[in-house]
Amino acid sequence: MEKNHKQLWDECLAIIADNIPQEQFDSWFRPISSISFEDGNLTLGVPSAFFVEHLESCFMRIIATVLRRVYGPDVKLLYRYKIVNSEPSSRIDTLSKNPSPAVQNRQQEVNSANPFITSQPVDNDLDSQLNPTLTFENYLGGESNKLARSIGEAIAADPKCKTFNPLFVFGPSGVGKTHLIQAIGIRIKEKNPTARILYITARLFESQFTVASRNGKINDFTNFYQSIDTLIIDDIQDLMGKEKTQQAFFHIFNFLHLNHRQIILASDCCPSDLKGMPERLLTRFKWGMTVELERPDLDLRRQVLQLKAAHDGINLPPDVLDYIAANVTDSIRELEGIVVSLMASATFLNKEITVDLARRVVNHSVRTARRTINFEMIAESVSEFYNIDIDRLFTKTRKREVSDARQMVMFLCKKHINMAVTAIGTRLSRNHATVHHAIKTIEERLPIDKKLQEDINAIELSFVSTPN
Repeated sequence: MEKNHKQLWDECLAIIADNIPQEQFDSWFRPISSISFEDGNLTLGVPSAFFVEHLESCFMRIIATVLRRVYGPDVKLLYRYKIVNSEPSSRIDTLSKNPSPAVQNRQQEVNSANPFITSQPVDNDLDSQLNPTLTFENYLGGESNKLARSIGEAIAADPKCKTFNPLFVFGPSGVGKTHLIQAIGIRIKEKNPTARILYITARLFESQFTVASRNGKINDFTNFYQSIDTLIIDDIQDLMGKEKTQQAFFHIFNFLHLNHRQIILASDCCPSDLKGMPERLLTRFKWGMTVELERPDLDLRRQVLQLKAAHDGINLPPDVLDYIAANVTDSIRELEGIVVSLMASATFLNKEITVDLARRVVNHSVRTARRTINFEMIAESVSEFYNIDIDRLFTKTRKREVSDARQMVMFLCKKHINMAVTAIGTRLSRNHATVHHAIKTIEERLPIDKKLQEDINAIELSFVSTPN
């Protein structure tokens, strides 16, 4: 008997429940319902747009894996949620179409009217659209974000400070821009609960403006935004080329700045690289403080991995943590995704979390800019690890410490660069039978010799890791 869409989704929930902590499952998956599954499109009902963002940032890897398993490789994931206007009578059922990474074709089509427009007197019960989990308390710090965090905390302490108004934060995707700018808003709200704080993406701002323009409510739209005390706009680069929206934002910006309201903007590039943005806006973006969020440094990457592992309730061995931190360098989001993938892989494959498993996950998930590994690099790494002169590897000596190191070079050359046995022997002045015996000896010891496993992992980290 063919299963209906609700039974299929229940099957997905059962798998997900077995692979994430119960508390996370209860919070983020029990509220989801299956609306339909037609023509390869799975539509799920979720409570809000924020719910969708959290699912995609924290759970999409495991969701995509489970959906492919239950619905097939071509499944597309759509969300349905309600956006509620300031007036309860004007509710808009909004369909957010977000094909999951299962098909690697991500699109967004959100048709939403301005949820904040109201003809009623302004009140202080505005939904700030802030994610309560994105606070300064859980914003991990390092050299790469030290300046940006310090400025953010200074603004939160005094939102009317002219020195940092506007604050323009830029940096590549996944380095923590959204977390930082929302943390500022949350801290301001904590200090002044009556403050009108609003976080919004530039894309949604543009969508609201378009609807307001079509409905002849530009004045209502402008009046609403001029009532904000702290306006936080994410992905401001999405306004490039949107001339009418830019013009509306220009007037809103001027009003807020003139009245000492805080403006916080985030972008994936600095103001000078915002092509398609009018000069008069770019000039205003530079009035206050422009600060860059750099890619996370090694210490910050370690902190992120430790926090994510603790949050997800998994044990991340030190050598695995070191390997991931050394090889996944682009963004915090990638680091968190690797931990999720590692947890899923270990669960589905019924394997322990080891460096070998981490290497497989990293290779499949992240494009790492590695150095080209060669014989000289391996020989140097082995000699440094065993603290022997590299020249001794090429002598006739049979002393145990040199012989063991030489065997390690042979094994690693075969494993990492697939060097021919005869070629390895030629470089080390040994015949091919000696090399073959050395490789076979290590391969036989490896599954049962933990010390040998640790030695190999440590040596590999020194020449496989991406240089900082």
